[in-house]
Amino acid sequence: MTPEQLALRDSVRALLTKHSNVRAAIEEPGGYDAALWAKLCGEVGIAGLAIPEEYGGLGVSLTETHVVLAELGRTLTPAPLLSSTLASQALLATGNEEACARFLPRIADGAVAALGWAWDEPDTGNRGSAAAGGTLDSVVRYVLDGDLAEILLVVANGTVHEVDPHHPGVTREHTPTMDPTRHLATIRLDNAQGQELGPWNPKIRDIALAALAAEQVGAAQRALELTVEHTKTRVQFGKPIGSFQALKHRMADLHALTETARSAAEAATDEVGAAVAKVYCSEAFQEIAAEMIQLHGGIAITWEHDAHLYFKRAHGSAQLFGSPQQHVTRLGRLRAASAGT
Repeated sequence: MTPEQLALRDSVRALLTKHSNVRAAIEEPGGYDAALWAKLCGEVGIAGLAIPEEYGGLGVSLTETHVVLAELGRTLTPAPLLSSTLASQALLATGNEEACARFLPRIADGAVAALGWAWDEPDTGNRGSAAAGGTLDSVVRYVLDGDLAEILLVVANGTVHEVDPHHPGVTREHTPTMDPTRHLATIRLDNAQGQELGPWNPKIRDIALAALAAEQVGAAQRALELTVEHTKTRVQFGKPIGSFQALKHRMADLHALTETARSAAEAATDEVGAAVAKVYCSEAFQEIAAEMIQLHGGIAITWEHDAHLYFKRAHGSAQLFGSPQQHVTRLGRLRAASAGT
């Protein structure tokens, strides 16, 4: 990382170390600490990192956003950064300057934005239709922070639509999941009024996968660190269990898995790279979280310990934006297309 990115990482890490309380946050009505989110946006500007300066952002890049997502992943801090980032990038991709000028400064200041789109393949029921009069009929599932969003965008018929979240035709319901640190919702549009903003860019999916991979790597790294720390203090047969050769080998394998996942996340710069990162980082994080449970023994399944939260985040994130199996299938199609078969 560049010196500026290291400074960004250290600033975010310091704030999270001091203020992040995951268990308290998930008990909040919105499932996240609004005061901490305001501090991260106000003091560090995390929501505006990838938003151009002309729209009130910092005008850097998505790489800096990935640095922050990795830190949020380390602590499992619930925050609407991923959802707001995807919404802002979808807005920019429409090329609608009026909509960008209207929404992006608010997102940069910390307004929660959500993007409803059928990321889990078109045959699962996430279909949207837009009538000529601008009304929308759709059921969009698994929308990040969809029931909290002040700014709501929905993809229908290949275009991005602005939807008033308070319109009578809009119903938003929180979707309980195995992972209490991830906030998802189901959005139902029944003759809801929507304003077309511009074309939907499929590359937003690749942006989503790359961002998620960065978060997964941060969480996997911290899960490994906590496991190594535990094996240095847990004594069995008169010795720290970390001194046993068999456990050294297991943790060395986990270290190699973490670093290769980091490489995959950093290489997620195109459609193939993003799909590979989604598959590899999902499977790596799941394996590391499972080993964290095993190596922590009985305490790992207690509510007071964080091991089960990393395990739940790993499995929940593996299904977000499509399962690894779906992306393996997509990689096969991309390979066949590139080979001309």
